[in-house]
Amino acid sequence: MLLLGACRQEPSITCAPDAPDAYTIRHPQWADSASIYEVNIRQYTPEGTFRAFEAHLPRLQKMGVGILWLMPVQPIGQLNRKGTLGSQYSIRDYRAVNPEFGSLDDLRHLIRTAHQLGMHVILDWVANHTSWDSQLLQQHPEWLTRNAQGQPVPPVADWQDVIDLDYSKPELRQYMQQTMVFWLREAGFDGFRCDVAGLVPMDFWNQTRPVLEKVKPVFMLAEWDELHDPPFLKKGEFNPNTGMLEQAFDATYALRMRYLLDSISRRQQPLTALDAYREVERARYPASAYLMYFTTSHDINSWDGTEYERLGKDALPQAVLTALLPGIPMVYSGQEAALKKRLRFFDKDTIPWNDYPLQDFYTTLLQLKKRHPALRNGDPCSEFTRMAPTASPDTYAFVRRKGPAGVLTAVNLGQQPHELLLSGLGPGVYREVFTGKVLSLGSGSRLLLTPHSYQVYEQLPNPDNSWF
Repeated sequence: MLLLGACRQEPSITCAPDAPDAYTIRHPQWADSASIYEVNIRQYTPEGTFRAFEAHLPRLQKMGVGILWLMPVQPIGQLNRKGTLGSQYSIRDYRAVNPEFGSLDDLRHLIRTAHQLGMHVILDWVANHTSWDSQLLQQHPEWLTRNAQGQPVPPVADWQDVIDLDYSKPELRQYMQQTMVFWLREAGFDGFRCDVAGLVPMDFWNQTRPVLEKVKPVFMLAEWDELHDPPFLKKGEFNPNTGMLEQAFDATYALRMRYLLDSISRRQQPLTALDAYREVERARYPASAYLMYFTTSHDINSWDGTEYERLGKDALPQAVLTALLPGIPMVYSGQEAALKKRLRFFDKDTIPWNDYPLQDFYTTLLQLKKRHPALRNGDPCSEFTRMAPTASPDTYAFVRRKGPAGVLTAVNLGQQPHELLLSGLGPGVYREVFTGKVLSLGSGSRLLLTPHSYQVYEQLPNPDNSWF
């Protein structure tokens, strides 16, 4: 049995965070049990507006969503636009709202409603680049990165609809900080998801976090992974030692894990490679750090394929893994609809909701994540125990425990049924969260896992010992 990231507890001793001194991040209290939900306003409804999306907030609150991440809400560039509507990441005016989505008042109303429902909202922030007809180019042409001929250049060769911003300019840094503060104050956002954060100098982010914290406690998510060299960078450009999670960001993407899980479902790597990945992650980061686990996103869905193209019958077992392994989980718009098409990125392409066939599935996962003490984000005192691998290389099982409260998760990614022998599991009464089935389990118990399946058991409290 492999024990990873565990924090030994004694009844009379308070378990202290294990973060080195370099890690000064203090996560907002409301993030400790939160899951993230990425919102694609353009494709969410036929109207594609803030008001139309707002009608979904009660459903998402019941599903267990804690943090809503809105893709960029600003006006989109016209010059060198891709497709009919353009990329939401080609921003023409940083302090305005895209009229296709509605007004600033509509956005404020959406965020107030989310707050009333106990959710928080972060804005997708595109600091690295701007559109070719951006107000910044017109008003401050000196803020653009230029080639030897003095022409603005894209940050990456394929990103021809945007141009790079030059962070050697102190005035640009000040403008970006002030504009982020603007959205916190004027719209009510609670933080930011920062697009290609590693292409912006790290000292900018480190200097910006304290400025934002003066307004309110914020949640900062970086689209970056220090464990994954992105393919759009040239050889030697990737810096794996940015310190993203030390002073500036609450969470980064777990891209290396995402592509590992893809390769496991394609039978290119064994399922045990997940153990090796977790060892690397835990050796690199303290348990208090957040890495975001997910099976799809706006980029992956549009460019790499749907979950069902990439993962096939493993789509739901992998969703269980990414929700219940020690990370902060993310769900993308349409996953609860079992979305089986790639959404067009630059054109209108409304999600077919089909009466939300996976609404109950995600509600079960996210509500368990939200309420269970053993599943808190970044809790160094929560134990993770990997069940010893059995004769089958296709099964993966683990227990997460906080004091007397425990959750057992088991998946089978294989094409054959497998019987899982439980070892090192404390005896108790457990309820399977998807079916409600109640069993007495402990070391030596056996679970039958059908092909491409999952089972999640929540230990029930003793009559005199409740933790909820």
